[in-house]
Amino acid sequence: MPVTETLLPAPRSADAPAERRGGIVAVGLVLGGALSVQFGSALAALLFARTGVAGAVTLRLTISAVLLLIVCRPRLRGHDRSAWLAAGAFGLALAGMNSLFYQAIERIPLGPTVTLEVLGPLALSVFTARRLASWCWAGLALAGVALLGQGGFDRLNPAGVAFAFGAGAMWAAYIVLSARVGDRFPGADGLALALAVAALVTLPLGIVDGGAVLLDPTVLALGTALAVLASGLPYTLELLALRRMPTATFAVLMSLGPAIATLAGWLVLRQALTLLECAAIVLVIAASIGAVRVRAAAAEPPARR
Repeated sequence: MPVTETLLPAPRSADAPAERRGGIVAVGLVLGGALSVQFGSALAALLFARTGVAGAVTLRLTISAVLLLIVCRPRLRGHDRSAWLAAGAFGLALAGMNSLFYQAIERIPLGPTVTLEVLGPLALSVFTARRLASWCWAGLALAGVALLGQGGFDRLNPAGVAFAFGAGAMWAAYIVLSARVGDRFPGADGLALALAVAALVTLPLGIVDGGAVLLDPTVLALGTALAVLASGLPYTLELLALRRMPTATFAVLMSLGPAIATLAGWLVLRQALTLLECAAIVLVIAASIGAVRVRAAAAEPPARR
């Protein structure tokens, strides 16, 4: 948002209390969406024993795609080749991000997984901001990762760590492709079509991994809850929040994901972390918030004098 300076203090708006209430509501919406995503991830981990990892991914993406296609009813005609390529690439990024993330949380606790995953968007923010301060925040994030490793990456499972890094790379690709798809499709049409692509890509492995159990009524009910918690509900809450707050504030709140994931892992999955691992998560959260603030400051026009 543009920053302006005046010689005299601005008069208090009669709507100031309403604006404060709106801000509190927006913060609640963002945190509610983040809680929904991370507790949805914890629910997915509970599903692995029944469906396998690929089966859980397929359930989430397929049910999410069906629900969004019904709601959006995207128009299939009138899009050029570049639009369809963007939607297809977006779908592949969604499939890769979810598959790698779920492979990671099968092997390592939810909190460290999200902490490592968030390095993908953080790296994207640092490279696009091109400011010294961004690189300083990146250094803090690397210090957090090094501290996390002091607890022993072997304790965390090296394959799980690699999957979490891969999910972070896919998350960065998701962010870039999301913007491109948003420019080419109205509303959430592009997301609905990309989810359909992701569901189709993951369906063969999901069927092999989960088999007939994917059609079990209890599993379908859990899969629907997973789709709503991890996709439908947070997406809706985030859209509502973005109408009430600046994108920079939204991004700062979203940076709390690793802490919320740690809470969900502890409450639902009984995953306890050491103090060293908790300190590492705090460093990465601080680095993510700092990088967001630097990027927001770079995007603001010069203040009027």
